[in-house]
Amino acid sequence: MTKSSPARRQAALVYNPIKVAERDLRARVRELSKEAGWEHPAFYPTTIQDAGQRATAQAIERGVDVVLVAGGDGTVRAVAETIAGTGVPLAILPSGTGNLLARNLGLPLAGPDDMIRAALGDFRHPIDIGWARLTRENGDEEEHAYVVLAGIGLDADMIANTRPDLKRSVGWIAYVDGAARSLVTAEPFRAVFQIDDGRLHTTKVHSILFANCGTLPAGIALIPDASITDATLDLAVIQPTGVLGWLGVWRKIWWDNSVLRRFRAGRRVLDRRGKDASVHYFRGTIAEAAANRPTPIELDGDEFGSAVRITCRVDPGALLLALPAGHPVSSL
Repeated sequence: MTKSSPARRQAALVYNPIKVAERDLRARVRELSKEAGWEHPAFYPTTIQDAGQRATAQAIERGVDVVLVAGGDGTVRAVAETIAGTGVPLAILPSGTGNLLARNLGLPLAGPDDMIRAALGDFRHPIDIGWARLTRENGDEEEHAYVVLAGIGLDADMIANTRPDLKRSVGWIAYVDGAARSLVTAEPFRAVFQIDDGRLHTTKVHSILFANCGTLPAGIALIPDASITDATLDLAVIQPTGVLGWLGVWRKIWWDNSVLRRFRAGRRVLDRRGKDASVHYFRGTIAEAAANRPTPIELDGDEFGSAVRITCRVDPGALLLALPAGHPVSSL
């Protein structure tokens, strides 16, 4: 009696053909799958009509053993939205402008081969995902996932003001131009927000950010204590007053969070200085903010129109990642 051979595994690649070198990437996934003894991979390009949700659902229905995603932050968000909670591993290939989730995870960014091999390997680790329920001015509600950051206010306006041509040519630095143009007309809005302790806060703000993880490009620590595995959301409430207030925001996010906090002496300086009134931090598992007028929303760097309310929650361990063997996970 002959022994039956073990079933061969199959990977699926969901990719944005505008953001990647399609022919080369598909070839590498094919070649490395063959080397690893896997079946010929399945390929699912995104389209104008489908940012990745439908393509991912088709891959899961096919019964693939891992999904690889390649594209901008919006493609990663769309694929994560569909694959969350299924138990199918997700491998993030570096591509696009920001690579925000890949940077927060410390994944290799130089090329796709390391992460393709990780997808075809056996090291898997769960991370949290965020969900944002948006309430429009007419009362309509919709819910979307995000993996890095949701925001209401100036951050969304900044993204709307970022020029697509500049983003294509200089990458994430284009957001600096968008920020500069947004600040010219930036006005605070009255917001009521609460964390899951039930206490209501009301104040004028420029932005409220709901973070699953907190590092931006160039190593800028927007929310330094945010963790993608702690089953907790981190909120940053941005409320500067005048020009000096914006300098305070910049000092807090760039100098304090991204430089001083890395050194013992710097942390002592921060302890002595006390809190900065321009940025306030909160933590919880569910958080809600309501604005006094329709206000722009962004999820992982993509515009999501305007809403009068946003309710965010964390979904612990809902996203199973394929990571390089031995990848450090204790710091996530």
